[in-house]
Amino acid sequence: MLSLNPQTKKKLKRFRAIKRGYYSFVILCGLLIVGLFGELLVNNRALLVRYQGELYFPTYTEFHPGTDFGLNYSYETNYRELQARFEQEGGSDWVLMPLVPYGPYENHTTGQVFRPEPPSFEHAHYLGTDTTSRDILARLFYGTRIALFFSIAFMVAVYCIGIVIGCAMGYFGGIFDLLFQRLIEIWSNIPFLYMVIIVFSVIPSTFSIPTRIAILLTVLVLFSWTGMTYYMRTETYKEKARDYIASARVVGASNSRIIFHHVLPNVLSTLVTFMPFTMVSAITSITALDFLGFGLPPPTPSLGELLKQGTATLRTAPWIVTAAFGTLVILLTLVTFIGEAIRESFDPRKFTVYR
Repeated sequence: MLSLNPQTKKKLKRFRAIKRGYYSFVILCGLLIVGLFGELLVNNRALLVRYQGELYFPTYTEFHPGTDFGLNYSYETNYRELQARFEQEGGSDWVLMPLVPYGPYENHTTGQVFRPEPPSFEHAHYLGTDTTSRDILARLFYGTRIALFFSIAFMVAVYCIGIVIGCAMGYFGGIFDLLFQRLIEIWSNIPFLYMVIIVFSVIPSTFSIPTRIAILLTVLVLFSWTGMTYYMRTETYKEKARDYIASARVVGASNSRIIFHHVLPNVLSTLVTFMPFTMVSAITSITALDFLGFGLPPPTPSLGELLKQGTATLRTAPWIVTAAFGTLVILLTLVTFIGEAIRESFDPRKFTVYR
């Protein structure tokens, strides 16, 4: 069983009392859970197919060629057409499609030319299509999922690097501290945007999309950990000077025990308040880079890429920028509300009395 000390319970109770932040946290957790199983809601593959008395589950299995269902082609089955065919035949075969029966990379137009089309419930394009006739809702859904998980990975990496280096600087001090301060100052003066442009100009296009996303994450982390290091260094300096650290040394506690059992538990409660704002920074950074064309590799769905399309077609297809901008505002608002609630509930000065 996970046991929490009374002080932590009091902070969590305060967090739940801040309804705006608490319900934003619940909604964001719901979005993350839904994102894990997004293929069941937004996908051009069927959830379930019944054909000649047998059941097929195409969503999480290898693709089925059209010949598996009596069609005359060997590439992957178009399940929307298969569903329409079964309904027209009126037999015992049927297809169960997701709520949004389109994939994020699929081009689907009602005419002969790929062009943006307004929202249509008849064709299940609930937010319309983009400039290449890809479903906007599908692109937004998977783009939001990528942004959320990208920001979580970014936050974890930044915290790991910042906590390790910052804690070591604050605890050991001396030459070690001075050396890393000078290195951080030099590293902080390297222009971030130029480095991103240089790195992505030399990355071969043959690299897979996950590899290029990992490279982008690495570049962002390498230029974002310094701020967290300074916070950790300052907090460690403060805790190291307290009496309980001196008492631990007197009784013979090792450096590792002092750091992991005394310093970190008292410092992390303060650093927790920066987590949502670190996620906001990651989401805005990747959106801005996508907008400029130096972010996620195409054709990866992203909010920035949709914003770029929307601004270019603002008069002819306003639904693109409206959907992308609205999604970005809602996402950043939720995370910001969570950050404000955490900062208020974990504020050590809230019940402090100064004499």
